[in-house]
Amino acid sequence: MAGAPPPDERPARRVWHDPGGPVVIEGPVEVVMDDGSVVRSDRPVVAVCTCRRSRILPWCDTSHRERPGPAPPSDGRERDAQ
Repeated sequence: MAGAPPPDERPARRVWHDPGGPVVIEGPVEVVMDDGSVVRSDRPVVAVCTCRRSRILPWCDTSHRERPGPAPPSDGRERDAQ
């Protein structure tokens, strides 16, 4: 980028991934979409969808919560009916 400071002089953004959920980024954030358009959020913390279920892409709308989690591992024994 023309006029951008060298990488070691730019402030770092903190990014973390919520397993099974979004990537959370300290804002403000600009996301370049597939068509080249840029969307921006000035919120202090932004959740970017990784499951592609959100109706407000690229932002997370918690649609990932609608999917049930993985079943617990089976030990091969049936639970006794009481």
